[in-house]
Amino acid sequence: MARGAPSPADLQVVRELAARGVVVTVSQLESWRRVGLLPRHRRQGLGRGRGSVVDVVDPVVVESAAVLARHVRQGRDRRLAVLEWFAEAGMAAQPGAVQVPEPPVAAVREAVVWVLRGTMSHRLLEVARGAAGAGEEAADALYEAAGRLIAARPYRGSANPALVRAALEADEDVPDGPDFKGVVHLVAAIGLGAQEMGADALAEAFAAYGWFGLTAEDWAQMLGAVERGESPPVDWGLLQQRADVLGPVQQASDEQLLRARTVLLGLRMFYGLYAMHALFMPDTPALAALRARIDEWGMFPVLDHVISLNPSPRHFAEALAVCLEPLFDGLYETLMEQLAKDPAIFQIPGDETGASGFMATWTRVLREQTTRARERVAESREEPL
Repeated sequence: MARGAPSPADLQVVRELAARGVVVTVSQLESWRRVGLLPRHRRQGLGRGRGSVVDVVDPVVVESAAVLARHVRQGRDRRLAVLEWFAEAGMAAQPGAVQVPEPPVAAVREAVVWVLRGTMSHRLLEVARGAAGAGEEAADALYEAAGRLIAARPYRGSANPALVRAALEADEDVPDGPDFKGVVHLVAAIGLGAQEMGADALAEAFAAYGWFGLTAEDWAQMLGAVERGESPPVDWGLLQQRADVLGPVQQASDEQLLRARTVLLGLRMFYGLYAMHALFMPDTPALAALRARIDEWGMFPVLDHVISLNPSPRHFAEALAVCLEPLFDGLYETLMEQLAKDPAIFQIPGDETGASGFMATWTRVLREQTTRARERVAESREEPL
């Protein structure tokens, strides 16, 4: 075979994918192999001094090339494709379909770190660290810079689905979710030291995240007791440690990254079930029990901040990094235990049709609510000025 000529194994991969309607070229295969994304063909020795040949094309090579062909596009950074591949590999294969192989975890780690370096969280952390120990003037500059970054991408969380559902059923305005303006105080605390901020500012910051369902007043009361020496002291150094968004990913083992993906995908399912309560999903005992578990942990506002039901690769990377935290692993395990205890989440009591009856009931209720909404709009238009 002449130097540079396509290998028979690569030509076979091209042919197998072409039979599925997937177009790849030998040069693409070589390019993906050079950057470590495509496995090399397994070779079998022919004996001493006789070299080696590819005996059979490994299905992993074919499936890896197929998934790369789906996600790699000209002009798009390949690290985004790696993240999509990693997310897809964590999903169960459809009946009759081949399970997507895992991408190289080293490439996943590189892609996650690359995304995190460009996030607002990382930029805010850099602003905070730049102000550390630099005096009052730097503190003012820190607040200004952090406020500008947050204002550039304003974000408001979702209102609790139970409150939304109750408002819709009562024909009332849907409540607003929490905003995150108070996070600026948390950025300042990381840069200037929590002791410099005062209980009220820190309380506003923690309440913005909705951690554990506590309000700003709850946080202020607890933090005020710490300031007055009425409660055990807090190791505020942990705040700076936990603010590091890159270190945990860089230090995580391959197994920990895979586990974080399992936790993320599982929590996405549970978050979706919780959020759909706002849209009149039938409330079965099993679903209510799962929501109660999340409420016991006070984690809906946190999940709402972290989880997206249709995430971009960048959002997936951010959420994956968050799910390295043991808190999320613990919540996932709790919810899986609850699901195992009562798996009939789509079983309406007294309805023997199971999931089909559940969906029929949900569809009927949605139609009724849509009709009611249209009637209210029509009535409002007919009201005299």
